[in-house]
Amino acid sequence: MKRIKLLILLARRGAIGEKVKVTLRDLGDELGVSPQSVLRLLEDMEEEGFIEKSVEGKKTYVEISPNGLAFLEELCDAISGVLYNGVIIGEVISGIGEGAYYVRQYSRLIEEYLGFKPYPGTLNIRVIFPRTVFDALCGVRPVILPGFVKDGRTFGDVKAYRVRIGDAEGAIVIPSRTVHPPKIAEIVAPIYLREKLNLQDGSKITIKVVKS
Repeated sequence: MKRIKLLILLARRGAIGEKVKVTLRDLGDELGVSPQSVLRLLEDMEEEGFIEKSVEGKKTYVEISPNGLAFLEELCDAISGVLYNGVIIGEVISGIGEGAYYVRQYSRLIEEYLGFKPYPGTLNIRVIFPRTVFDALCGVRPVILPGFVKDGRTFGDVKAYRVRIGDAEGAIVIPSRTVHPPKIAEIVAPIYLREKLNLQDGSKITIKVVKS
């Protein structure tokens, strides 16, 4: 674990593609170990091929080696695969009052492309995990609701991602032009989710992305 923490610390300090000057005391303070322990770690990691190190006088320079970078990439992929597996944990919040209008405009397309007649409104969720709604949807192919023109007004494409909340179906919808930050997810469903699931502002819910 200390090796991983040290590699991440070195990466944060810019030791990718070039050697950076480090001090054993500073690294030790951040890792919570003695300078002597940091020195042993650096020597072990150099021997294992994770870093390249050079000493000039009293100055120590360190760069993460290609093997070290490959290790970090593999670690990142493994962690992402475990954490970002289509599960969203969120908190119910009130919307800005425009959801019902837009659901009515896209109702025919939602019924055609998603297979259900939507309740005229959206359930708004503040994403707690993962960092953003896009992290949870990464790698999932959306259903595209095509844009259209109505009464001289242009309505853009909308990406829809099928989800389940308990035994209720629905879809996260992301307009091509959205005013919501990436921490907010809007959900359409064939039912009034707040009533069906007994939700109110502040309620914690788990959303599972349906991968086609």
